[in-house]
This record gives sequence, C-alpha cells and structure tokens, in this order.
Amino acid sequence: MANPFSLEGKVALVTGANTGIGQGIAIALAAAGADIAAAGRSEPTETQKAVEALGRKFLSIKADFGSIEPVQRVVDETVAAFGKVDILVNNAGIIRRADSIEFSEADWDAVMDTNLKVVFFLTQAFAKQALKQGGGKVINIASLLSFQGGIRVPSYTAAKSGLAGLTKILANEWATKGINVNAIAPGYFDTNNTEALRADQDRNAAILARIPAGRWGRPEDIGGAAVFLASSAADYVQGITLPVDGGWLAR
Repeated sequence: MANPFSLEGKVALVTGANTGIGQGIAIALAAAGADIAAAGRSEPTETQKAVEALGRKFLSIKADFGSIEPVQRVVDETVAAFGKVDILVNNAGIIRRADSIEFSEADWDAVMDTNLKVVFFLTQAFAKQALKQGGGKVINIASLLSFQGGIRVPSYTAAKSGLAGLTKILANEWATKGINVNAIAPGYFDTNNTEALRADQDRNAAILARIPAGRWGRPEDIGGAAVFLASSAADYVQGITLPVDGGWLAR
C-alpha cells in the first residue's frame, strides 16, 4: 500500500521560508518528498541547504508580499522551474504592536495587506494553475488569534480571523474541483514575530504558565501538520483551522 503521507513527486511553494515556521514547514515537506520553491524578501540560504541535503530540488524566488505585485510572477516562476505546483503554503506575514487606542492606519494597512489581501490573491493565482493540473493543496498559516482576541495587535487579530474565514469559503468553492484549503494555527512559537513577547519577562512567564506542554513551540513542531494537510491522507479534510499550540486552547 502506498504511503498516504508521501509527497514524492510534488512541488510546494512556501512563502516566508527563510526562518521560523516557514522554514520548518519547507524542510518537513522536503523530508516527505516534495521539491520546494521558497518565496520571500530574504534569501533562504539555510532552508535551501537543509532541503538540498534531503535530496530535493530548491528554488528561491525574490518577492515582497507587501503588495499583490509579485503574486502571478511567483506562481509562474515556480511552474517554469518545476513544470507544475501542487502545494501552496501561505506563511509570509507581519505583525504590528500598539494599544488599539493609538493604532495607526499605516500599521493597520500594512498588516491587512500582507496577511490577508495578498494571501487571497496568491491563493487565487495558485488555484488557477492547480485547476489546470487537476487539483492541489492550500495551507494557510493562521494563528491562535483566529480564535481569540489577543491584546495590542488589532490588525493582526483581524487579519488572522479573516484568514480562518477565507479558508472556509475557498474550501466551499473549490472542494469539488480537487483543491483542498485548510489552515494551521500555530500557538506561541519561538520565532522573530514573538521576540518582543519572549523578551518581556512577565508576559513570557504568563504565556508559559498557560501552555500545557510547558514550552514555546519550535519550528519543527509544525511540520507534521503541514505534511498531513499537504498529503493524500487529508483528501477529505476541508476548511479546518488546525491548532498546533501545545494545548493552549485546551487550557
């Protein structure tokens, strides 16, 4: 019997794969057999080395996802290099922190554009290609703030809540067309986005006290969920937002 979790022969496009969660996902997908196209502002040198060490092909695409400008080009370059694209991981994102009473329009727009608007249009461009190929898998990287409110991150909470809804509507529209759309909601992970929280002694202690696993997540903790949702094992899974949070939401 074929391994339902195998990604042999698949091509995955991962945004923001140079560090953190995106890097962890790209390496996990490669370990399961996928070739990787990594798109983002920073050169993903470490990710490339890890993927190629696993015997997989790697393509680096320079792209700033602050606007929709690179969206079609990123898909086109992936297809030009590999002949197709089977998996899209929408991981690239930004965060801005300030009290809501003082939050600026510029910070609101920057986060909403990167974390929601560009994600939609990149997914749309991917889906047009996937339909030609007979299907594909979309994995959106949501957040615990797709379920909760958080504090001092109003645009981030709005965007990630919107992303959970977007995951559902696209699943509704595309499920019969062979495209699976799901999301992963990482808990508190040791990444660049959480550096300010980990540096705040009180906030760090409060967060750790609520996580049943007793530690911050590591990028490699997210890989198994991504492989599952990208694989044929998840062919009948549609529209979910899967928490990978050390038990945070269960507390």
